[in-house]
Amino acid sequence: MVVYGIAALFAVPVGIGLIGVLLPAFGYMPALGGRALSLEPVRALLAEPGLVTSVLLSLASGLITTAVAVVGVALFLAAFYDTAGHRLAQRALAPLLAVPHAAAAFGLAFLIAPSGLIFRVLARIFGFDRPPDLLIIGDPWGLAMMAGLVAKEMPFLILVAFAALPQADPTRRMRLSASLGHGRILGFLLAVWPGVYRQIRLPVLAVAAYASGVVDVALILGPSTPAPLAVRLVTWMNDPDLSLHFMASAGAVLQLLVTGLVLVLWLCGERLAARLRHRIGIGGRRLAEDHWLRLLSAVPVALAGGAVAFGLVWLSLWSIAGFWSFPDIFPPSFNFSTWSRVITSLGGPMATSFIVAIASATAALGLVVVLLEARRRQFGAAAGQKLRLPPLVAALIYLPLIVPQIAFVSGLQVTILALRLEPSILMLSGVHLIFVAPYVALALADPWFALDPRYEQIAASLGHGPIRTLFRVRLPMLTRPVLTALAIGIATSVGQYLPTILIGAGRLPTITTEAVALASGGNRRVIGAYALLQMLLPFLAFSLSGSLPRLLLRRRGAMKPR
Repeated sequence: MVVYGIAALFAVPVGIGLIGVLLPAFGYMPALGGRALSLEPVRALLAEPGLVTSVLLSLASGLITTAVAVVGVALFLAAFYDTAGHRLAQRALAPLLAVPHAAAAFGLAFLIAPSGLIFRVLARIFGFDRPPDLLIIGDPWGLAMMAGLVAKEMPFLILVAFAALPQADPTRRMRLSASLGHGRILGFLLAVWPGVYRQIRLPVLAVAAYASGVVDVALILGPSTPAPLAVRLVTWMNDPDLSLHFMASAGAVLQLLVTGLVLVLWLCGERLAARLRHRIGIGGRRLAEDHWLRLLSAVPVALAGGAVAFGLVWLSLWSIAGFWSFPDIFPPSFNFSTWSRVITSLGGPMATSFIVAIASATAALGLVVVLLEARRRQFGAAAGQKLRLPPLVAALIYLPLIVPQIAFVSGLQVTILALRLEPSILMLSGVHLIFVAPYVALALADPWFALDPRYEQIAASLGHGPIRTLFRVRLPMLTRPVLTALAIGIATSVGQYLPTILIGAGRLPTITTEAVALASGGNRRVIGAYALLQMLLPFLAFSLSGSLPRLLLRRRGAMKPR
């Protein structure tokens, strides 16, 4: 009962939010005078100019972003599994988890803009002295937005895939495929990748859902005439004309349908991919000579990781640059006047970000630990036996990642308004908890269940009870994954834009909402400083998660934290 109760605690707000958006979508919202069901909000929504384009942008973003990221991850693993490239990527891409989506989007914008790094280098090569007249940031096809999402999501998926690889028995399967004459890449894709994909399917669906309803990245890199559907919904919800809440709620229902269509099309694509894999498998082709393809397979992951990394370097340079004209590649002078102005004005947002992130991540960690421990004791697995969360529990926990944020957070906002509740740090932390907990569970579940239960059996034989064993044996041995899960939770909270802007109602600004608000401005120095400050707390959290276990266990050399 404890397991299902905690899982329901994460899912109930989603249900409340969906009810809170469904009723106004059909005209019922007594607080704004809507006391009868009506189709007028739907008619008003359908009459909005550019609505079809907004829907298509959201649909394409969800499908194309996910497809490019998944194919890139599959090819990279196929080409570099169990090689130096595999180990290098594992070390190099892990720090990118600390980079919020908005900071990564700003970094990419600084690279690919007509006056960005790429065109400055091209100007030096080809000799032109002014930026080209090209619409790259905010292009009507949403290509820059999708590129930003791919650059951020591909490192996440590849690190999830690295964690799933051991469960797919890759070594034995690769040897078997090699014995049949398959090349490295085709053998991996036929024999190993299906098992890996089954393990990472939920994160992949979460990426598809997020990309179809993204707001912060779309505000920074996406088109505005018209904007993707989720961005337009936020504009209507924040409009002083409160009657637009009805149309915005109808739009949120439409966004839910768009995301659902993305997921359905993706699942259909999975079936087509399975049939294609079967045909290739029985077709007789071996692709034994695939050296050129192995080299090409590194390009997508290298571009994604490099874009985020170089983008952060470019943000850093802009934040301390003096006058920097095109086509100079490096600024001729540096000063810290931007930082002195920014730091003095950001005390409140930084404090709010810190308090909400620590509160939501700590609460999520506590609840997830209780849930996982209750499940483990309920199941009573023996050594070497595989433990997993029940499908229903997993579905309830990860539901906030699958349902688009705008589709239920707007409903929570309506519910809060109906209850006449005032925005507060506690309320904002509770809403962040909904999104933090799934990532904490995703990071901690496998290490928690993988720890050999015989350690606790020994502790029990010495007279220690369950609580004492938990704090004296299990948690110390799992120090590293516990702190890593906490760091992931903090990074997830810091990066939350939409829940903060809607639930906070503009009264609880965070570093993320302030940074995204600058997207329409042209001051790159201030944008660079804000984006770097957005990374500060996640960076500190991940740094401590790596160094604290060594410090805490320095006198326990025989204890190897998992």
